[in-house]
Amino acid sequence: MDTRLLKVFLAIAKQGGLVKAARSVHLTPSALSHGLRVLELEMGCRLFDRGGSGMTLNQAGEQLMAGVEGPIAAIDRATLSVKELSRWGHTRIRVGAAASLCQHFLPKVIAAMNKEIPKLQLVLENGNMPELTRQLRARQIDVAIGVEDSNEADLESRALFEDELLFTFAENHHWNSSRPLTKEEIRKQPLILSSREAPSAKRVLRYLEDCNISPLVAMEVRCLSAIKELVKLNLGVAVLAPWVADLELSLGQLKMRPLGGKVLRRHWVVAYLKTRKMGHVEEVFIHTCRNQSIALRKSRTELLSS
Repeated sequence: MDTRLLKVFLAIAKQGGLVKAARSVHLTPSALSHGLRVLELEMGCRLFDRGGSGMTLNQAGEQLMAGVEGPIAAIDRATLSVKELSRWGHTRIRVGAAASLCQHFLPKVIAAMNKEIPKLQLVLENGNMPELTRQLRARQIDVAIGVEDSNEADLESRALFEDELLFTFAENHHWNSSRPLTKEEIRKQPLILSSREAPSAKRVLRYLEDCNISPLVAMEVRCLSAIKELVKLNLGVAVLAPWVADLELSLGQLKMRPLGGKVLRRHWVVAYLKTRKMGHVEEVFIHTCRNQSIALRKSRTELLSS
């Protein structure tokens, strides 16, 4: 079926008559009337009740509108998106990333990308890796940056960097010493997490459970900036990587120490669909991310040497 006929039908349905609909789509009323007749012939029934007050959808028309309005809108959006790509010279990239990366890492990546590709059109979405994986499969984003969680058969991933999660606390907290922490001290200390369901929080809880520690989860706060402010006020401790608190560490507002003898590492990757061929923009993006990650403080070693 010709989508142009469906757009004529939708214009008449929304405007309630041929004259108003013609103005909205920049056609003549006679052209719309002809298009509607062709559509009704194809459908084998009338779609409107004609009256002195205008044209109103009948039952068949209502059913057709319910079925085609969403797909036609999606076609229009896709068409506009392709035209935008052409206007920008095919340099768009849609990136999904963890909120911490959006705040503390990607701005420098984007700045470097703009020097490399001046007409870059970048769309940035944030979320955890399971959410971003769903967006990849729905083709809502081109690449996703997050913590590698599990191997997915339909996804390809490229390594970016590794970091270490460390206890994070206020400068005047009693943990700010070289004295080893006991399990009881850790168990009693209020812990501030982003969310129990967040992948990194699950790793932390699993790590502590393996150490026979059941922590007191005092708060679940989805905003990283808010977590750091709460920790600075000595309302609890958090478990963060050094690079997400680089400024606060440099100012002496926050301190860090290892969780224990065993290192809790995260592996950050760029993921994309195996069926999607990576273009020049995506390759430049990955290369830029790797270059920018070199300067990040990622572990206890870099923390102590800074």
